[in-house]
Amino acid sequence: MFAVTSQYAKILLSYKSTGLPNYLLNKILNMTKRARRQEANRVLIAGFAVFLGIITGVLWAYANPLQLVPGIIQWRTFAFLPPAIGILISPTAGFVSGYVGAVVWSLLASTFIPVHTLIIDGVMSGVTGLIPAMTTGRKFTLSQMASGKQAIVHAVIMSAGATVIMVVAIAASFAVMKIYVFWWALLWVGLSTLVPVLLGTPLAIRYGSRMIQATQWIPTERRKG
Repeated sequence: MFAVTSQYAKILLSYKSTGLPNYLLNKILNMTKRARRQEANRVLIAGFAVFLGIITGVLWAYANPLQLVPGIIQWRTFAFLPPAIGILISPTAGFVSGYVGAVVWSLLASTFIPVHTLIIDGVMSGVTGLIPAMTTGRKFTLSQMASGKQAIVHAVIMSAGATVIMVVAIAASFAVMKIYVFWWALLWVGLSTLVPVLLGTPLAIRYGSRMIQATQWIPTERRKG
């Protein structure tokens, strides 16, 4: 993409000798520069999302003081991170952080099951970051998230809905593999993730949006004003 836009800019500059109006040339060049900045921002976001995913997985593995089913299911205190990351940064960041987080968590917690972790748990954890990002994240600006009640309510509803979808898929996967009974898994996996999402998402969105607006180094696709 960078090579294409750079070559395009050179071609445009060559038109200067042909009499192309300066205002039109400048406008096209500005569009080209903006496209390059957007592409660079997307690359930066992708890398940042992997980093956030690793942090998410570590927190899921070690910051779980409450054992719902000792040795089996823990209270996933930071289950709200993928939805919040997706809403505040981008759909890509939300999905990647959820997927990477699930894989890192399973490796650290010694619960890695190739088919379940890589296909079901990983993908569905990514979905919990993707759906809120494509709904709440695109509907509201960071300013609205920082001060408006409607944005927060919308974020909680979308995050909870995506989490329910994930919980059903994971419970079904456990049942198919004959690890746990479906309804048992649905209950305990639901409690371990849905409650933290309901409690943590409002705070993460409210203060996360303010932090992004106050700093200039956090990459995001969201509108600030």
